Amino acid sequence: MEHEQTAPRRHRGRTPLLIAGAAVLGVLAGTVTGYAIQYDREPTPLPPLAQQRMAMPLPVAANEGTSRRSVNANRWDKADEDLVKKLLEAPDGAKDATSGYESADEFAAYFYEHPRGGFPGLISDGVRRIATASWQQGEHDFVEIRLLQFQERSGAESNYKAPFGYMATDKYAGNSGFTLPGVPADFGHGWLFKVSEKPGYVPLRTSRAIVRRGDIVMDVELTNNRGDLSEREIIDLAKRQMERL
Repeated sequence: MEHEQTAPRRHRGRTPLLIAGAAVLGVLAGTVTGYAIQYDREPTPLPPLAQQRMAMPLPVAANEGTSRRSVNANRWDKADEDLVKKLLEAPDGAKDATSGYESADEFAAYFYEHPRGGFPGLISDGVRRIATASWQQGEHDFVEIRLLQFQERSGAESNYKAPFGYMATDKYAGNSGFTLPGVPADFGHGWLFKVSEKPGYVPLRTSRAIVRRGDIVMDVELTNNRGDLSEREIIDLAKRQMERL
């Protein structure tokens, strides 16, 4: 038993190794010879492709969502146009008419009761640009229009919903407002404030309409310094502004 345990292991034969080595050398030699022959030959032209041109989508016809600037109707959207040009123009004879872009901090300082809270909200919602217009019409009506465009529709939706949290309070409209004709309830709403009467001041009445269309929020206010204002007037003003979006 001891002899069987200490006997050396049998070595592998040399013949299989020699055969394997010869096979490898043969393959290498054949490969080199093949490259040498191919090197001296003229290149063989490839057969023509079955499809000479790649299929590309054709430009779609322009519609309400495309801009006149479009070279290809797929490239631009109407929302990419100058936002100021979408503002309703002041009518002939209007006084103190202004329009243009406002930065987010300028807008917050003027528009919000607490700018320190309003400005971060605009940034959080991803405001992209703000265009405003205002004018006095006749002796008694004052118009303000604000267009806020956001990076995403979700930001516009958040901004649109914010007024619903305070407009019904007595400090503002004091009522739940009304829907705008032709606008889905989730995308547009209006309010008619109570007449504000204070000793020594003219009676004021304000109306407001907000509409969300895509990534743009439209905010329109009409104030009358005689307290003479109706839903019909703010609805008409909002309708004319919506037609430009």
